[in-house]
Amino acid sequence: MKAAQPFEPMTPRTGPGLSRRTLLALGAVGVAGAALAGCTARVNADQNADATQEPAPAHTIDSMLASAPFLVAHRGSWDNWPEHTMTAYRESVNAGAVALEISVCATSDGKLVCHHDLNTERTTGTKLVIKDSTYAQLSELRVDARAWLGPQAEPEEMPLLKDVLDAFAGTHVLFIEDKQGTNAKALLDLMDKYPDSRSRLIWKQSAEAAQIAAVSKRGYTSWGYFTTKQLDLVPELADQFTMLGVHHSASDEDIAAMVATGKPVICWEVHTRVLRDRLVKLGVSGQMAANLPYLASDVPAATTDSFADGVRAAGDLPWAVGAGWDMQPKLSAPSGTLLMVAAANSSYRMGSMSPVTREVYSIQFEMRWPNTLPADSTLHAGMAFGQEDDRPYRVLIPSEVGGYHLVIRPTGEMSLLLRSPGEPGGLRLSSQDTEPVKAGSWMSFKIDIAPDSIRYSRLDGAGWSGLASDRKYRGGYFSLCRNYPEDAPVEFRSIKVV
Repeated sequence: MKAAQPFEPMTPRTGPGLSRRTLLALGAVGVAGAALAGCTARVNADQNADATQEPAPAHTIDSMLASAPFLVAHRGSWDNWPEHTMTAYRESVNAGAVALEISVCATSDGKLVCHHDLNTERTTGTKLVIKDSTYAQLSELRVDARAWLGPQAEPEEMPLLKDVLDAFAGTHVLFIEDKQGTNAKALLDLMDKYPDSRSRLIWKQSAEAAQIAAVSKRGYTSWGYFTTKQLDLVPELADQFTMLGVHHSASDEDIAAMVATGKPVICWEVHTRVLRDRLVKLGVSGQMAANLPYLASDVPAATTDSFADGVRAAGDLPWAVGAGWDMQPKLSAPSGTLLMVAAANSSYRMGSMSPVTREVYSIQFEMRWPNTLPADSTLHAGMAFGQEDDRPYRVLIPSEVGGYHLVIRPTGEMSLLLRSPGEPGGLRLSSQDTEPVKAGSWMSFKIDIAPDSIRYSRLDGAGWSGLASDRKYRGGYFSLCRNYPEDAPVEFRSIKVV
């Protein structure tokens, strides 16, 4: 097996297709003539794509492994599209994915549908147990991820596995899991119907699940994944699988030990670039990517926010992706705003605009408390910046990454603070009094970053500004911050890097 190589950042997308550099970043190394734009492998491609462009060759398990490190669209890259829907799979492929991860459940009338959970409550808001429901009943529901992705994310149908296989089994690698654990024969029989199925379809299962004997008998490649509680079973169970899986929360030592088995290792689930890079260094072959477009590149996708789209941009994420959809701020397309309402010290990483790599640049933003000011006038909100990577940075909560934060208090005081990793509080570098804040009134701010200094300004009044001479942190990641758990939502708009 080819040793894992570092990801190469892709060039920005510049037209209907993806550049060869993009494909290299996505794990398409070694596939001759690989170009997805305007080709038969791309689903619903732009009609004006270059008709003379050669079709991309179909991806296979062998070509995927040869291109390590590679990305697999986990649940169809669910940080970007409603999970396990045809839209998610299609858009992941259009974004350059060579492989899709698909969960499958069977209905009471024997239909195989793509869905992660055994019931539909989390994804649709209506609780139906899939094994006790007909496909006709499920067809009335819609996968609704608006609370996670934004109000303009369209609710989507729950697709039949057959339709997904018809669309992608001939061109892409598919990881398929029987979530109920009772459908091995029906699932394998369906997989057998597709030409060259053993070169593209991979059986996915928990390490302790019982289906592996039937899968191996049929000759399919298998991926057995181990949770952190199952890692002590690796010596006993690893040999029965072609590939191994490990959760990202496992220690470096445990992941390295799994890699040392010599089998390809794929880690799930990955949302951040810092985790992606850690796993590459540990030698994993692939990663189940929940945020595929963002992870496939290190190039900022934009210099302004996209709040007015009403759908979260790839790379923009709340500080806690595992704490439920309630931690996602509220996007408003009509007003082009983002409202941080969760009752927690929160941050919202602007990954779509990061990392900024210029030595001299400015960040502009507008902020207000829309309804009421915090009852405690010492509380504050603002922006964190200068972080070297995309680990969460929350003000007053110890973080693994250092940087600066500019905070604004209801009194009108602006303060610039520096904070080192692991510290709860920061060192005040400078402060500036401005006029008191009024609930509902927008304030405008600008942070000017130079190699040796940081200037911060409030632009909506008398032009107040402060200056600090410090050069400790010059990372290119930044986040919006609400720095208290008390009730008082804070709102942002017009985020720009200039």
